[in-house]
Amino acid sequence: MSDRTHSSPPRRIFIDKQSPKAFHALVQVSEAVRATASEAGLDRTTVELINLRVSQLNGCAYCLDVHTRAALRAGESPQRLGILSAWRDTGLFTPSERAALALAEATTDPVNAALQASAYEAARQVLSEDQISAAIWVAVTINAFNRVSVMSKHPVPPLHDE
Repeated sequence: MSDRTHSSPPRRIFIDKQSPKAFHALVQVSEAVRATASEAGLDRTTVELINLRVSQLNGCAYCLDVHTRAALRAGESPQRLGILSAWRDTGLFTPSERAALALAEATTDPVNAALQASAYEAARQVLSEDQISAAIWVAVTINAFNRVSVMSKHPVPPLHDE
């Protein structure tokens, strides 16, 4: 057997640490997006639901960990967090949250034109144009952070009693 069959996979580069200026620019974008969302009237729990749903779709364990804790701090319920991946199948989410989640999914799957059209149609019924824009920006930003964490293989640290 060759040494290759027993070797561990190569360690990933933490691109946020390797290129701190680029990562800092992404952090600044996220801060601007958070302010935009607040100014548009998207509450913190809706923003965190978007962050979590996009992170679920992208399989980003690190961001799921970070944003689950942020959602809980913002007052989100464990029940709704537990069923977020099946949000369409429950009445526990408000029409505006449902519209924001649909926009988030459409943003995360940009080649699905039917999904985009449906999401926009639903959003226009319950969200202002500022809220639609803000929800899409939240999804765009968390998609970027997901790529950073997934490609870097950021580890999820175990929680110690908070």
